[in-house]
Amino acid sequence: MPHPVLTIGQVAERTGLSVHALRFYEREGILANPVHRDSGGRRLYTEDDIDWLTVCMVLRASGMPVPEIRDYTTLVREGPGNEPARLALLRHHRERVLTQMTQLNKCLDLINYKVAIYEDHLETPRADAVG
Repeated sequence: MPHPVLTIGQVAERTGLSVHALRFYEREGILANPVHRDSGGRRLYTEDDIDWLTVCMVLRASGMPVPEIRDYTTLVREGPGNEPARLALLRHHRERVLTQMTQLNKCLDLINYKVAIYEDHLETPRADAVG
């Protein structure tokens, strides 16, 4: 096992994930490598685990469902030879993210418009109501 060895608390602190979330990720099969344990049964992690968790956190934060992250993890664990499947999965997710970004930009445009109306109203008060 590559060193240094990190405790679950240290990994939680470094990644911003809770200890509960780290255990959940382990149960869900989202960690690329098996979690080793010390003689007392405490989980031990490596820098590689933190790197992998960072990838998973970005995928999750961008809306990838846990089952798809698990599928991606499984493909990575299997090793070379399934890169087309990995690419297809990531391309599909990229399209979802791009669609979401387009929708969010439309929302932002409306919010910016409403903010400008209120700012204008407050700078030049009028009797008419703002909605």
